[in-house]
Amino acid sequence: MLQVPDVALAPMLPILIVLAGAIASTVLGFNLPRRALTIINLVMLMLSGVSMVTLWSGPGEVPLTAFGGSLQADNAALLLGLTILVGSVMTLLVSLDTAYRARVSFPEFDAMLMYAVTGTLIIAFSGDLITMLIGLEIMSLASYVLATLQDSRRAEESGLKYFLLGTVGSAILIYGIALVYGGAGSLNYAAIAAQTATLTPGNVGILIGGAVLLLAGFGFKVALAPFHQWTPDVYTGAPTSVSLFLSTVVKVAAFAGMLRVFSGALAAAPGWASTLQILIAATLIIGNAAALFQPNFKRMLAYSAVAHTGFLAMALLGTAEVGGAALGYYLLIYTLMTAAALAVVAALQRTEEGMTINDLRGLYYRHPAYAAALAVCLASLAGLPPFAGFFGKYLVFQAAFQNGYVWLSVLAALASVAALVYYLRPAMLMFMPDRTPAREYPHGERTPTTLTVALGVVGVTVLGILPNLWYGWVAVPGVWGALAGR
Repeated sequence: MLQVPDVALAPMLPILIVLAGAIASTVLGFNLPRRALTIINLVMLMLSGVSMVTLWSGPGEVPLTAFGGSLQADNAALLLGLTILVGSVMTLLVSLDTAYRARVSFPEFDAMLMYAVTGTLIIAFSGDLITMLIGLEIMSLASYVLATLQDSRRAEESGLKYFLLGTVGSAILIYGIALVYGGAGSLNYAAIAAQTATLTPGNVGILIGGAVLLLAGFGFKVALAPFHQWTPDVYTGAPTSVSLFLSTVVKVAAFAGMLRVFSGALAAAPGWASTLQILIAATLIIGNAAALFQPNFKRMLAYSAVAHTGFLAMALLGTAEVGGAALGYYLLIYTLMTAAALAVVAALQRTEEGMTINDLRGLYYRHPAYAAALAVCLASLAGLPPFAGFFGKYLVFQAAFQNGYVWLSVLAALASVAALVYYLRPAMLMFMPDRTPAREYPHGERTPTTLTVALGVVGVTVLGILPNLWYGWVAVPGVWGALAGR
């Protein structure tokens, strides 16, 4: 006898609202101007955020699920989902001002962006590997299109590179899922977590192989070395508003998937943690060393994003409770400071290739507010107190150190000190007098972009001085202990 599917609308509501925005952009794009669609999508994202707040589970309450646990609206999903929405809102605000100059001011841009956000939320809300894979592919396919939407050879080349390497990453990920299924006999996170404790020696090898392949597949998505090669070319070749989206929202979603898999389903599986610490060390060294020698500011931020991937991944080496809380805090801070920095670039650059670091000389005397805001973002990215980047790095160092990864914590601390060189150089240049003509776009300071920059700067400043405003939520006992679900 056929069983009626467990279709519960309440836990799916945040995703369905965003999907409605994507469909509305697809259908109404024939009749409405692109700016009107963007405003509709901003409203949809805010409604999705409100629906997430209403789904918050209090002490003793059981989180809502759908499709037999394949989709779960637990508190971890809600916290990560809110961070995804913050990055998405900042992307749309910046695109309101810059899409026309970037030659992506048409309805397809909004539609693809909202489809990508739909995929990211599915990853955060996933309860098994298949749901996670569906979300990952929706996000990836929409992101490939976004990276190539601009009518330029450079964007097409970077988009093609992103597509080819992304499909390789997806293929490796699918092989990993197949092996994990062969070793654990299930695709459900909770069932995999239960099976890893009672595996026979023959199945352990299959599970280790699957976990390592999953790690490599995720490595492509989050830009862990040596799978990071696409990052600088795509971030530089794509329109800056798309780079903003890829470096924040897509990265948050991919880390949400990694957190579900490695701190939940495969937390007790052997092998993956040893491999991950080597990848993190390589990422920290390569990302920071490459950023030191970049003359282009946007490309420097791309390598900075690679280095931050190493810091973020350190949280996965901690226990689920400590590491999950550290990652949940750091992902929001990373989104705020990176989005604000790229918003300033998007506003002031003359072409979508960005600007050189030397072009920033004397910026304070031409755009004092943007210069001060960019200085705050760079200080936070460098991990300088009192900004929130300092507390974020401290939390991930603590998570790895407490779990016995002492040498990696020391390496990360040294890498953080080395990063000061490439973050402080443009920050100092901005406040030096410059007698040469201005090299930035003169009319870039507009209200939506300024609002995005203000949101990022206020966020990293307030959350640096009062970290418990966000950390108090992500560190609630029990939120990350149930990553694998029930």
